[in-house]
Amino acid sequence: MIAAVTTLSFLVAAWATVYAVIVSLDDSSAKIVAALKGDSMLAREPVLTRPVTVRISGRHPSLRSQSARAKPEWRAAA
Repeated sequence: MIAAVTTLSFLVAAWATVYAVIVSLDDSSAKIVAALKGDSMLAREPVLTRPVTVRISGRHPSLRSQSARAKPEWRAAA
């Protein structure tokens, strides 16, 4: 009985391994074929682009314009 369970678990593990390899090769097979033909992304000339400058403000502008005074309603609630 132990031999049957062990054999069955081995066959399931082997099937899962083969299935994972087939799925991973299926996803990247187009890339592999393109690389073998010499038409991969790395074989092409890189596209030169201009770097983008991004300006980031430390504080939101609306935070500076609000006053920090307590209102009477807030005092009553406290």
